[in-house]
Amino acid sequence: QVQLVESGGGLVQPGGSLKLSCAVSGSIVSIGAMGWYRQAPGNQRELVASITSGGRTYYTDSVKGRFTISRDNAKNTVYLQMNSLKPEDTAVYYCNSPQVAVTSFEYLELWGQGTQVTVSS
Repeated sequence: QVQLVESGGGLVQPGGSLKLSCAVSGSIVSIGAMGWYRQAPGNQRELVASITSGGRTYYTDSVKGRFTISRDNAKNTVYLQMNSLKPEDTAVYYCNSPQVAVTSFEYLELWGQGTQVTVSS
């Protein structure tokens, strides 16, 4: 079974840093764009950052200049480096890939299980 497995969440003080990782578990043919979403209590899930297989990136305005998304295509892994964290960054962070080729003709959208990020003093 192919899954996205996240790690790296936790509790950090305002101004601190965390790095999230998301790796593909299982055998795949290829993976396209990958991204990070977050959902705070009472809020809708929002796209935080994404990166194409070619390295083109997108960031939501509230994280520009503070977060950096990157990927290691050889490891089928995406990262989210989060610096200068603020209390409003507190949320469950989810990894996503909308197009994972599990065979030559079968594609899936995958979500990670979510990892809690809490920014508090």
